Amino acid sequence: MGSDAKVYTLAEVSTHSTAKDCWLIINGKVYDVTKFLEDHPGGDEILLASTGKDTTDDFEDIGHSTTARAMMDEYYVGEIDAATISKKATYTPPNQLHHNQDRTSEFIVRILQFLVPLLILGLAVGIKFYTKSS
Repeated sequence: MGSDAKVYTLAEVSTHSTAKDCWLIINGKVYDVTKFLEDHPGGDEILLASTGKDTTDDFEDIGHSTTARAMMDEYYVGEIDAATISKKATYTPPNQLHHNQDRTSEFIVRILQFLVPLLILGLAVGIKFYTKSS
């Protein structure tokens, strides 16, 4: 992993996203993990789903062992051009008409709070009347 390492763009790395050619970006470095797909403890689906983006956060969140980190050197192919990786954008929900469903459900709850006790009272009176007449 010397200073003469090849520098790849995100677009170049993104083309390597199949089970026969799988590259990942972790901590600014590019790894060809194709040979490791079958041996990955989490399964090849995890690695294949991580292609085409910077997977540093995913890799760190798992808490890989020092042994796993040492194995990465074997799969190293170069560096990523940081300018080609977009910064994480914050999610902005689309503008929509405001509809307050809480008021509707609040209204229904108030109606039920009134009707349910009346129903229970009516049922109790009906049972009492029915048992007296028998």
